[in-house]
This record gives sequence, structure tokens and C-alpha cells, in this order.
Amino acid sequence: MFRSINNNQSELITIYFEGKALRVQKDLNVATALLEAGISNFRETTIKNENRGPYCMMGVCFDCLINIDGMDNQQSCMVKVSDGMKINRQITRNTSQDEQ
Repeated sequence: MFRSINNNQSELITIYFEGKALRVQKDLNVATALLEAGISNFRETTIKNENRGPYCMMGVCFDCLINIDGMDNQQSCMVKVSDGMKINRQITRNTSQDEQ
């Protein structure tokens, strides 16, 4: 779905998304790297557990929140990838809804 319009390939590094190794360009932000890898579901909403992914790509909307190196609520569009980075979807279950 997403592809780079930049034909200049920079150095590749390895990041890990939910344990899977991905080779990505070192000058990308996390959101762009994941979108280029075909990953668009970054988190679930807390109320209805609906899928969310990047929307504005400039740090305004907070739809791209993700867990990076064990820290939740990281704006993936604002964080540059780094070699060895561990990324996971941010899943927050609404327990009160599950009890109903």
C-alpha cells in the first residue's frame, strides 16, 4: 500500500516488530518504516478496541501511539528508528466492557 518515492537507499538497520526482524532504512521514523513494511495497525482504542494507525504523520493526532523498547504511548511518527529497536502494538483492553 505504501511505498517510498525516494529512490536513494540509505543504510539498512534491523528493527523488531512484535519479535519479527525488519530491515529498514536508518533515516526513517518508526511509523514510516512500519508502513513501508506493510504494517498499518499500531494500536487499539481503549473504549471499543478498534484498530488505529498513523494519520497525520506530524505528531498532532496521536493515532500512531505504539510501544517502543518497553515504553507505551510513543508517537511513532516522531521517533527515528534505531538499530535493534523493539516495537510492539499498544494493546489496552477495556476490562469493564469485557465484564458486560
